[in-house]
Amino acid sequence: MKFALQLILLFNLIFFTYNVTSLGGETTKTEAKSEPNNSLRLILPPIIYAVPSIETNVYFDNVCLVVNPANYVFDVHCNRGHLQDDRWTYTPVEKEVGDYAFELNILDQNNQIIASQKSKLRVVPQSAGKEKPVSLLMIGDSLTHNSIYPQHVLELSKKFQGPSLKFVGSHNPKNDPEVKHEGYGGWTAFRFATHFKETARTGNYRERGSPFLYADESGKPKLDFPRYCKEFNDGKAPDVVTIFLGPNDVYSATDETIKEKTDTMLTNLDILVKMIQSYSNQTKIGLMLPVPPAATQNAFGTTNGRRQTRWQYKRNQQYVVEQISKIYQNKQNQQIYVVPTNLNLDCAHNYPAREEPLNARNSEKILRQNNAVHPATNGYLQIGDTVFSWLKEISK
Repeated sequence: MKFALQLILLFNLIFFTYNVTSLGGETTKTEAKSEPNNSLRLILPPIIYAVPSIETNVYFDNVCLVVNPANYVFDVHCNRGHLQDDRWTYTPVEKEVGDYAFELNILDQNNQIIASQKSKLRVVPQSAGKEKPVSLLMIGDSLTHNSIYPQHVLELSKKFQGPSLKFVGSHNPKNDPEVKHEGYGGWTAFRFATHFKETARTGNYRERGSPFLYADESGKPKLDFPRYCKEFNDGKAPDVVTIFLGPNDVYSATDETIKEKTDTMLTNLDILVKMIQSYSNQTKIGLMLPVPPAATQNAFGTTNGRRQTRWQYKRNQQYVVEQISKIYQNKQNQQIYVVPTNLNLDCAHNYPAREEPLNARNSEKILRQNNAVHPATNGYLQIGDTVFSWLKEISK
């Protein structure tokens, strides 16, 4: 009997010790998870710009790197806006002008925070930059070439009484004298910095060289931004320059080559930035973050995206966003700004799509996205909303 009692006491001691140890382990584990390690590569800009009467969104899949965002819980802490399945959305009114704290937490199925970032929501008054003259040069690839978001920025500036925009550029693909720029399909930062042809700035855009390269007295090409400004802006430096590049620089990259391709892009991007700054240290330069691709692999199954998968390109795009933010995010004192164009684009609904049969043996129709990296018109309008909100801020 005495031996049995001893066994019971020993068992209880072991059981108690195990539970205390386990409880302590769980507490430690929970505490560790309460300090997110950002394994999902969540990245937010320091400031999210908003203007009364214009919708501002943060689409959750656009700001982190996950295969399926539906596997996570996204929780926004901000006393403005509405939290929905796929986004935080907010359309401010004028009385809400000001700054608001913004925090995005990502939780797993155990309700543990696994990534967290803070930002600031800034509602800029509609009167900012009212009737202020601003000359604007937009540099980019096909997303700028089609002129939809530049046209939308111009329309918003008229609707909201400023800033009063004058577009600078040699390229006018829509034959609209008000909307000129330097946006060319397929171009990269490398091409803008190095590709010289005597046919630059005139003729068929497909045969042009960089608009900023001129032959010097010896016939050697060099970047000559003062000469460009003399031809296209009465010799004055633009008040604002936006640069919207990246997709063509890294589209075909893999995990093994993305760093090298991005480094090449950033080297040439910096050449363009310094080209502008060497002529005017007052020109505000907005580096527009490359936008995420269409939300489905269907879009990459077309000719446009056949040589790449959606997941690989999303990884490439996110890496470029991270590197541009890392290098340029805190250089406002040098008149360099990172424009968070990646936040406000609905990649699930605002990319082109068409109805197709489910398969050859089933005529039921399904809507499939069919363009990997070029948004539909409503997507371009969202990009323009972001650019305009930023322009309002810097025009105050």
